[in-house]
Amino acid sequence: MRRLCPATAALAAVLCVATNCSAQINVPPETRNAALRYWMAMGDLQDPPADKETQELLEKTAAGQTSWNEPKLGPILDANTRAIQEMQRATKLPDCDWGLEYSRGPGASISYLTRARVLARLNTLYGMRLMAKGETQDAVDAWLDGVRFSQDLAKGGTLIFKLIARTALLSDFQAMTDAAEAGSLSRKQKAEIAAAVRLLPPDAFDWSEALGLEEATFEAFVGEIRAAKNAAQAYQEITDEPWPEKYVLPSQKEILAYRSLVVEAQGALRLPPPDARAHLDQLQMRIAQFSPFFQRGIPSTVKINEARAEVETSYASLLKALGS
Repeated sequence: MRRLCPATAALAAVLCVATNCSAQINVPPETRNAALRYWMAMGDLQDPPADKETQELLEKTAAGQTSWNEPKLGPILDANTRAIQEMQRATKLPDCDWGLEYSRGPGASISYLTRARVLARLNTLYGMRLMAKGETQDAVDAWLDGVRFSQDLAKGGTLIFKLIARTALLSDFQAMTDAAEAGSLSRKQKAEIAAAVRLLPPDAFDWSEALGLEEATFEAFVGEIRAAKNAAQAYQEITDEPWPEKYVLPSQKEILAYRSLVVEAQGALRLPPPDARAHLDQLQMRIAQFSPFFQRGIPSTVKINEARAEVETSYASLLKALGS
């Protein structure tokens, strides 16, 4: 049998050990929770220039009110490409749990919402930049990732979550509508977009769920103030505002009446916006009869319905532009 030289034998031993070691390493499974990846993406965001002119240009471009400006906006996207692509990959994950502490009511942290809004806007612009370069499929992919991000952003959240997700979604809808109307999309791309859009309800989100969470948050808020030794101080710590004059904590009877009204409003928000309008107008008149404490805390059901209607209009415009 042929003997190995000492150097060769030593190298073989090292390779054998390395192979055995690598075989013993158990890599943990990657997360299925998109929220964890979104947090990473938001952590990698680089703040865009704070000057008013640039901020306005970012807003107007994302809203489809002005065309893409590579010299001014390109460097901002270059600085945030990693964050944008991390977000895009996260939209492919099956679950999204933001880990909200519902039991804390209005004290629950939602600080990530601001950065999530920035991230969504940059992704819309990312698609616009690709479209301006003629990379139409990559642009479509980016905008559809944005649609999925808006759905994840709204999951399990109160109305503020839905409203921010709505702003992001409308930008992506508008970008795809403009591309379709300009004749920039292939038949296959139009079909791909239409299929993705039809997976959504016409008003995009579960607005009824959001209103229910608003009510639960309000009750937790009242409970926390009632349990405090100093109600006025607790109110100011939670809201960062002084206790208003003539404020009286609501009774349990008033809370039950409010809860009943919210249940009615939730039912109306499951109807198409035109059908819901008359009922919500009546509910808004009843809200005016509640005490000032409720007046300050109850969101306008009429404005919620108007937000839904705007989404439905954009939804329909996109499908019309796609020819479907």
